[in-house]
This record gives sequence, structure tokens and C-alpha cells, in this order.
Amino acid sequence: RRELRRLVLEEGKRADGRGPKDLRPIWIEVDVLPRAHGSAVFTRGETQVLGTVTLGTGRDEQILDDLGIDETEKFLVHYNFPPFSTGEVRRLRGVSRREVGHGNLAKRALKAVMPKEEDFPYTIRVVGDVLESNGSSSMATVCAGCLALMDAGVPIRNTCAGISVGRFTDTDGKVTHVTDIIGEEDFFGEMDFKVSGTREGITGIQLDLKARGLKIDEIETIFEIARK
Repeated sequence: RRELRRLVLEEGKRADGRGPKDLRPIWIEVDVLPRAHGSAVFTRGETQVLGTVTLGTGRDEQILDDLGIDETEKFLVHYNFPPFSTGEVRRLRGVSRREVGHGNLAKRALKAVMPKEEDFPYTIRVVGDVLESNGSSSMATVCAGCLALMDAGVPIRNTCAGISVGRFTDTDGKVTHVTDIIGEEDFFGEMDFKVSGTREGITGIQLDLKARGLKIDEIETIFEIARK
């Protein structure tokens, strides 16, 4: 922990050799599943997500039962994080709270660019299967989901992507922000600030903060880093 923080703060070098603002290599392929309506693989470093899109009719909408008020949902996003994605061996069970939260984050991010119902009346299900994870698989799900939606021919209103921003602070109060954090930087750093959006604006955020608070001017800086 001490050495990782020293490298970032004193030398501007990260655990994998990147500079503070460097992204890991990105590799993308669409139309990878011949039977799915839309599919895409998004890889950023050691994080890889397979996104698939299935289109249905109004009869496929999800029914939400809530105290006698029946509502339906036309846009579904499901996020799966199997044990092998982090090299673990354990049973496959129902989704955890983490998976539900990450799925909701990806759904909020993508819902902002979905077409109006009168323009595209189909029920849409996006599934993000994490094949490998080392940092921000939820943001990779946003990217893979957006690519798969385009592959399926869904007329989204804009392209949407997401990235994470981390933070390190030395004893003198000097702050260094790093883009596209990996697992070690999440564990040993002070922040995991996920930002997703389009060129026009932000569609979803999630903040995991280990330090005491963020000032407004720093939030502005983080948003600008994520935008770039």
C-alpha cells in the first residue's frame, strides 16, 4: 500500500506503469453472437464484458407489483459477475446486492439515451456478463451495452460510455487523480468515482469515498477528467 501510494504521488507512476491520466488498452468487437439480436465485447485492460441485447414485444415487459399498483418496465438491464471473472472458485447463486446495484447503475446510464416508446415500441433487455474483472466492470457494462444496442439496431439518442476516477492524497494535502483505476488502486486509494454519460452530459454516477468529503471544485475537476 505504501509503495503504490508513493509511486503515484512522488513519481506519477501507477502499479501497471501507466501515468495518472492514461487508460488501459481498449479492444472492442461487435456482432459476436450469431443468434442474439445484438452483441458486443468490450475490453479495457483486464476488465472484459460481454453485452447482449434481446428485443421483445409488449407482452415481454417486466411486471412490477407494488402495493396494488401494477406497473411495467420496457427496458431491463441485468449484470452478472460470475466467480471466474476474478479467478475465484465458488458456487453460482442468486445475484448479490453488489450485482443489483451495478446493474441499476448501468441501467440509469443507458436509460437516458433510449428512444421514446412511440419511436421504438419494443421491450429491450440488456445483459452484461463480466468475463474478466480488474476495475470498473459496471462502466465496462455501460460501454458493452451501448455497443450491443447499436448492433441490435436500437435507435439510441446518443452514444454512452463510462469510466472511473480515483484519488490519492499525500501528507501535505496534495491530491493526485488517476483515470481508469484497477483493483489495487480501488483498495489502497481513497476514491472510486464512476461517471457515465454522452458528449452532451452525465447520465449516471456512483461514488465510493474512503476520505472525508469532496469539495465542489474537486468534483468539477473529476467530471472534466471523466469527460475527456
